[in-house]
Amino acid sequence: MADSEKAIFAAGCFWGIEYYFQKAEGVLSTAVGFTGGDNANPTYQDVCSGKTGHAEAVEVVFDPAVTSFETLAKHFFEIHNPALVKKESDKRSQYRSSVFYCNEEQKMIAEKLVEILKGKNYEVGTEITKAGVFYKAEEYHQSYYDKKGKDDYGYRYKEKF
Repeated sequence: MADSEKAIFAAGCFWGIEYYFQKAEGVLSTAVGFTGGDNANPTYQDVCSGKTGHAEAVEVVFDPAVTSFETLAKHFFEIHNPALVKKESDKRSQYRSSVFYCNEEQKMIAEKLVEILKGKNYEVGTEITKAGVFYKAEEYHQSYYDKKGKDDYGYRYKEKF
């Protein structure tokens, strides 16, 4: 997509955050997968073992003429509780809260939003990490809720900005 940009977010189970990003204005496509670890071409089972270092993540392709990375990053923080995800990731590393930035502008925006949230007394355990290779998960994980007719896996939107 010629006039598009990418953003990569992780916030626990990738099904739930994909569900919310698919509904966001300006999002052209989403894919669930794995990033942030050391193993090439991991499977879902590999990542669930906790030995790959990868996070379950969503790659979001968006139209910058319609929405911005900042708008999507705010959406990311409003659809999950980065404090709870941090606590869960202590047990299961693939469920950590992370922004995998694709350029320095995304990094600065993510850092700014974390500071705003901390200034509002939110506990934020979100990692801000340079994006590496994104490995798309198996097809049965893609658009999971559309296929299964399930809800959003317990994620709830809460305005924070």
